[in-house]
This record gives sequence, structure tokens and C-alpha cells, in this order.
Amino acid sequence: MKLAEALQERADLNTRIEQLRGRLNAACIVQEGEKPQEDPEALLNELDMCIQRLETLIAVINRTNAETLIEGETITALIARKDCLRLKISAYRNLAGSAAEVNYRARGSEIRFLPTVNVPALRSTVDRLSKEYRVLDNRIQAANWSIDLKL
Repeated sequence: MKLAEALQERADLNTRIEQLRGRLNAACIVQEGEKPQEDPEALLNELDMCIQRLETLIAVINRTNAETLIEGETITALIARKDCLRLKISAYRNLAGSAAEVNYRARGSEIRFLPTVNVPALRSTVDRLSKEYRVLDNRIQAANWSIDLKL
């Protein structure tokens, strides 16, 4: 199985687990004299099997990511860099947006607010970081489809 296939299965399992949790909540209490639409025990068994499979997949995915090198770096390190780039892009984008909004005043006699950061430079940095993020994400995605899971 390719790493990308395992990642897709992991996502599907997470979705399935959330659905089962909702179905269990709906089936756990009924009006006296009524029966639930679904058997809670059967749902619990299915939930347990999904969680067990998810645990196995997570372990294998993490092992594969930690042991696989792409241009001298593990996939784990590349994912960490990608996640941190996403945080940085978000923070810089929010800062630039907030700073760009302070250039308003109703009349000339009112207090004037000015940005304390260089908005065009921040936006340029966001553009550069976004490109770096896309390139890194593409490298990871390409690797995911070419790497076999390390069982």
C-alpha cells in the first residue's frame, strides 16, 4: 500500500468514527417502550474496529514518515516545516490585514492611526512563504504516492 492510500484511509476512518459517535449518541437513549433505530452494541463494535484500524494506520504512517528520506530530510521533518509555514503565513496575513485597516479617520481633526509595520513588505513575505508552502506540499504529496508503507 502506498503512503497516500494509507493517508486517505486514515481520513476516511476519522470521518467514519465521527459518524459512528453521532449515531451512538442518537441510539443511546430512547423513550420508554421504544427501541433505538440502531443497535448500540453493534455500533460500539464497529466503532472499536474502526479505532483499532486507525491506531494501526497511524503507527505505520508515522513509522514510514520518520524513516523515509526525501532529499536528505525525513517526511516528518518536512511535515513539521509545512505546518510551521502555514502558521507563519496565517500570522503574517492577519497582521498585514489588521495593519492595512488602520488608515481611516472621519475628519481631519480626529486622531489618526498609522500602521507600525510595512504592509506591502508583509504581503510580499506572505506571497513568498505561500509559494514555499505550495512547493513543499507538492514534494510531500509526490512522495506520498511513490512510497510504500513500512510495515
